[in-house]
Amino acid sequence: MSSLVSISDYTRDEIMEILDRAAEFEKNPNQRTLEGKVVATLFFEPSTRTRLSFETAANRLGARIIGFSDASTSSTSKGETLHDTIQMVSNYADVIVMRHYIEGAARYASEVSRVPIINAGDGANQHPSQTLLDLYSIRKTQGTLNDLTICMAGDLKFGRTVHSLIQAMYYFNPTFRFIAPKELRMPDEYKLFCHRHGIRYEECTELDAHFDDADILYMTRIQKERFLDLDEYERVKDVYSLHLRMLDHSKDTLRILHPLPRVNEIAQDVDQSPKAYYFQQAQNGLYVRQAIISKALGL
Repeated sequence: MSSLVSISDYTRDEIMEILDRAAEFEKNPNQRTLEGKVVATLFFEPSTRTRLSFETAANRLGARIIGFSDASTSSTSKGETLHDTIQMVSNYADVIVMRHYIEGAARYASEVSRVPIINAGDGANQHPSQTLLDLYSIRKTQGTLNDLTICMAGDLKFGRTVHSLIQAMYYFNPTFRFIAPKELRMPDEYKLFCHRHGIRYEECTELDAHFDDADILYMTRIQKERFLDLDEYERVKDVYSLHLRMLDHSKDTLRILHPLPRVNEIAQDVDQSPKAYYFQQAQNGLYVRQAIISKALGL
């Protein structure tokens, strides 16, 4: 049994194993391989897709679910520490899926827990299960993960999904284009990661025409909840908005991904395009998370 805190916890072979197992679950998602197991979902931060897809994944595999979706309803509101919460829940569950607003909380939890921890997002740090479903979606739409051009647009400073995706893609010789306003540009640590691993990237601030040669356009929401200065948020919140007309010169095989929820960074007219893949991407999360839970439990 093993925790999944960062995408770097998995080797290339383990990543491919998860994607292959997810493909099998897509063919037959209703199995009883987790009969008798208990999965705890501890969400200290709001979530819809991640929590529901993890809980659906566990249910379809025969597990039982315990936990909370609002920390204010737990003993955290009484001052209980994360250490004590994890220790207590470890007594009841076989695996813990946790989202937390503090970066590094999932790593800490994995060090004190007696059962595997699956990181469902820790602050602006990592979101490894989202990364694996992104990889699954990319492979499914492009037929490969190798030698692709991936544009990432929007909030690249606080966007934990793009941070994890950069680390996972280094196995597959990608070319990245980081499209963001200067206030939200990709943090230096991820650009240094690209330098160390020989990953090609460029940075720009304009969305128009900068994805015409791309295989994947990965849009992200400007995350109001990450800003300490709301005036800064107001300056950048509407900086990018993708419209259907902007896809006219893009590749036929381009697919648009988004971790959701969207606000106004993708106009609804884009939904009618065959290049829009974000809702199917969310559906893929069910199969990938079935594979992740199974692996965490050594099944």
